[in-house]
Amino acid sequence: MRGLVKRYGDRNVVDGLDLDVEAGTTVGLLGPNGAGKTTTLEMIQGLTTPTAGTVEVLGLAQPRDREAIARRIGVALQDTSLPEKLTAHETLALFRSFYDRGPDEASLLSDVDLERQAGTLVRALSGGERQRLALACALAGDPELVILDEPTTGLDPEARHRLWDRIEALARGGRTVLLTTHFMDEATRLCDHIVVIDRGKVIARGTTDELVRTHVGSHVVELEVLSGTLAAEALASLTGVRISRIVGRTHRLGTDHADDVLARARALAGESEATLGRVAIAPATLEDVFLVLAGRGLGDG
Repeated sequence: MRGLVKRYGDRNVVDGLDLDVEAGTTVGLLGPNGAGKTTTLEMIQGLTTPTAGTVEVLGLAQPRDREAIARRIGVALQDTSLPEKLTAHETLALFRSFYDRGPDEASLLSDVDLERQAGTLVRALSGGERQRLALACALAGDPELVILDEPTTGLDPEARHRLWDRIEALARGGRTVLLTTHFMDEATRLCDHIVVIDRGKVIARGTTDELVRTHVGSHVVELEVLSGTLAAEALASLTGVRISRIVGRTHRLGTDHADDVLARARALAGESEATLGRVAIAPATLEDVFLVLAGRGLGDG
């Protein structure tokens, strides 16, 4: 994508977006609600026409080559509506009929661990089973590129991990995967590269480790204040502190020198006559990066 813009009224939902996804990689598109993620995916699929800019998928141009692109990609949405009176096997037979090539229904069921549910009606499947069936439908045409829009939203932990296993299998099989997610642990586990967007613009990109090192530091020092006041400005100015945030009563300090920062922070608390509760050092995560970059929590508007 080059200079991609989508405007609704006087608002640019996507605002000059540049994005490359290399073949054989898994790329996570992250950002708060309203950042433009889903609109971007719609333009990649050819469902929405860009206001400006270009989209090239597998060497073909959207929207000019929309039909040719559709035969070579697979898409699973956050909430896929499937015919509830068909069985899982019948649903895959229907989707398989849309393509000239692709695996048979038995292979698709095996790929997503649904062999035992082959004869079960869609309406009787659990939420996790429906999501795995939606993924199987996305694979019906043996796609080179798989697009997943928040694939595990609403699933319980076990169902999420089972779907993660299936997505990792896609990557091992050499497919290219582009996904959006609000779960930082999901992005960390699945994605080779991360692209963070906010208000329709790319604000950071890289591997999880690169983003953490660049924007937070290797560790986060946490200090809970039980009573008194510990000035955030004073903590932020301590030598070695790269970022400083307050979550409730807890100060979170990003740093590459956790032990030194913790000692200085304790000393500052003593000088300020602040009583500390929980004190901890933890590895910095992708969620810390997101909070620094986007300045608001996941799921906020």
